[in-house]
Amino acid sequence: MNIASIVLGFIALTTGAALSLSASAQSYPVRPIRIVVGFQPGGGVDISSRAIGKQLTEALGQSVFVDNRPGASGNIAAGIVAKSPPDGYTLLMANVTIAMPSMFPKIPFDVNKDLAPVSLVALGPHVLVVHPSVPVKTVKQLIVLAKAKQLIYSSGGYGNINHLEMELFNLKAGIRDMLHVPYKGGTPALIGLLSGEAYLLITSIPAVLAQIKSGKVRALGVSTSKRSSILPDVPTIDEAGVPGYDAASWYGLFAPAGVPPGALAILSKEIVKTMRVPEVRDRFAADAFDPVGSTPEEFSRFIRDETSKWAKLIETAKIKAE
Repeated sequence: MNIASIVLGFIALTTGAALSLSASAQSYPVRPIRIVVGFQPGGGVDISSRAIGKQLTEALGQSVFVDNRPGASGNIAAGIVAKSPPDGYTLLMANVTIAMPSMFPKIPFDVNKDLAPVSLVALGPHVLVVHPSVPVKTVKQLIVLAKAKQLIYSSGGYGNINHLEMELFNLKAGIRDMLHVPYKGGTPALIGLLSGEAYLLITSIPAVLAQIKSGKVRALGVSTSKRSSILPDVPTIDEAGVPGYDAASWYGLFAPAGVPPGALAILSKEIVKTMRVPEVRDRFAADAFDPVGSTPEEFSRFIRDETSKWAKLIETAKIKAE
């Protein structure tokens, strides 16, 4: 076989592959799509997935349904998707926990190798609050007090996002002697704060908004790099005295690694469009989440940054899975 024949054969092969991929992208989807959620029905990830599923059903012309597989902090669902055929018909709606694989050294999949980021869906800022008996009104005053006296903070559980956010605060502020009291859930943690069993807490804004407005707790700072539209008068923790502090809860859509690029592009494009729909934006705003929508490349960079940030914190603070 001469070189010309080889070249012609290669051109025919690559052209055929390109046409096949194009046809695949144009025909996707041809059957229902499943979004696997690793949490119970009624929670934030579940409700958000259903809101998005409804819009995607209309946009794609195929049923998009939610399959709840709770357990192991969402890792059961992630494992199911990681081992599913990479055809674009099984997706994962995950939260920030997916970026903390070092907390779960025995999970049977590799987040970076077995899952393909599709789109960052939404970001949820949290808020640092203190019991009104604590004699501080700013983040800087809190840092001074925490360095002079051991303070107690509550969280919804050891290793959850609120625990890690508080440890990130301590690390960046140079606080070494704060005592953590984990509760079994966000509501018990808030009750612990309100009762005076704890002095401070980082939690979601909706969970504590009524108490902030009634004066039962005092808001000192928002966890993200920009202020929340729900608490516009509360500064960010970054601007209030802890430079570089930026943490949030978030939701993101993943597919199994190896999903066809055409299907990935269609899904990402439709998520971006979905997050601009007023009904969807209102649904997320009700939970104090900021709708995002991103390309797979943008979400990949975000995941790398998040994974690196939390891995460094978990190692430095010596936080181990229980």
